[in-house]
Amino acid sequence: MTTKPYNVLVDLIEVYWDDPVAFAEDILEFYPDEWQKKVLNDLAHNPAVSVRSGQGVGKTGVEAAAILWYLCCRPNPKVICTAPTRQQLNDVLWAEVAKWMENSLVKNFLKWTKTKVYMIGNEERWFATARTATKPENMQGFHEEYMLFVVDEASGVADKIMEAILGTLSGLENKLLMMGNPTRTSGVFYDSHHKDRMDYKTHKVSSWDSPRASKDNIERLIRKYGKESDAVRIRVFGEFPKAEPDVFIPLELPETAAETVVEPQSRVLHLGVDVARYGDDETVIAPRIGGRLFELQGYHKQGTSETSGRIIETARHYHRLYPLINDVVVKVDDDGVGGGVTDQLEEALRTEVFPFSFRIQPIGNGRRAEDSEHYDNRGTEIWATVRDWLQENLSQYLQGKEPTVQFPDDEKLIQQLTTRKYRMTSKGKIALERKEDMKKRGLESPDRADAVALAFASDEEMPWTYERPSGW
Repeated sequence: MTTKPYNVLVDLIEVYWDDPVAFAEDILEFYPDEWQKKVLNDLAHNPAVSVRSGQGVGKTGVEAAAILWYLCCRPNPKVICTAPTRQQLNDVLWAEVAKWMENSLVKNFLKWTKTKVYMIGNEERWFATARTATKPENMQGFHEEYMLFVVDEASGVADKIMEAILGTLSGLENKLLMMGNPTRTSGVFYDSHHKDRMDYKTHKVSSWDSPRASKDNIERLIRKYGKESDAVRIRVFGEFPKAEPDVFIPLELPETAAETVVEPQSRVLHLGVDVARYGDDETVIAPRIGGRLFELQGYHKQGTSETSGRIIETARHYHRLYPLINDVVVKVDDDGVGGGVTDQLEEALRTEVFPFSFRIQPIGNGRRAEDSEHYDNRGTEIWATVRDWLQENLSQYLQGKEPTVQFPDDEKLIQQLTTRKYRMTSKGKIALERKEDMKKRGLESPDRADAVALAFASDEEMPWTYERPSGW
């Protein structure tokens, strides 16, 4: 390689190392949509990105941009591209790489072949390659400090192939980009949006929202299959097929709530509090005003006095932010150690003065449900309440009406809400999966989800009330 192109590459690496969007625009003349920008930026700053999408949104273009960015902006990189079929890999993804490379400012540095794109003069160490996802050994044997795997139509790649890929990604600068239509409710791609989503930056892209997708084709699909059909869910809205029958809250419900915006229009602040029982569990405070759920507060290894103090400070904080609040309702799971927090709050009501009425509702998740005909216990019932709120919000959203719920962008919360299963008891009642059984499946205690469910629980039977003094 001559000195001049080498110096140009050094400049490329320095300028575009963590800015793939600028690289795409400046070098490739690829101008990404907003969602494509977010995906590229997430890939620059995170080890793993997973994107589920409808058809025709431009996913192959952003994959090609990511491949060329990484190939040009890392020293001696290896980029491994794969897809379930040779047609998808060669005729779609690899052809897209060739298209953007041919029109780019780096075309004179790179050599494209049917299976490889390499840096001229450094073919053995500086390359991208296309390997079909048919055998685990096709994904093995790659080791480099700078390495990127791009998996197209990832839902169709067998688990044994994905496991081989994940086993190869051991370096600090190794990255994974998975994209595709969400066709299956199992496998690594599915798990990346569910139980493993905390390990990924996840995105959902609907064809309906994309300027690139044909609206005529979308309407044809809806007429043919129906809006609620799995075909439309997968190919238009980028949703997985209907959730497993034993999952209590489908993924699309909290994800939609994380995308909507709701003004906190209420004079009541609800604080759901789940108190940690074990060393690794979280004590979580979930503040809600109307349909607006604010950022959750999580703490480890805190005593009941400190937890009570944080609850009171949270109440004062939101009253300062929203002075029209005149009522604070604290809903505590007081089974076990939560009872100590309830006692501490009761004592605070006797000794402190608040500029709002302060009410405490102790809720025992294992106690009898108010609707005992349908629910096995109170904990299941309050999860059903938050699910009902989320279903109503999705319905409003799909009809183009004002949404009713807004969630914070909290991957851990969404993961916990959407991985808990349920069963029907011998008496025909709905019962949530026990936390012990969740942990046997490798899942953590759903502390954040429990706190949110408490925040949305009906506020009845509140025994302790602090009324504001006259003059406030």
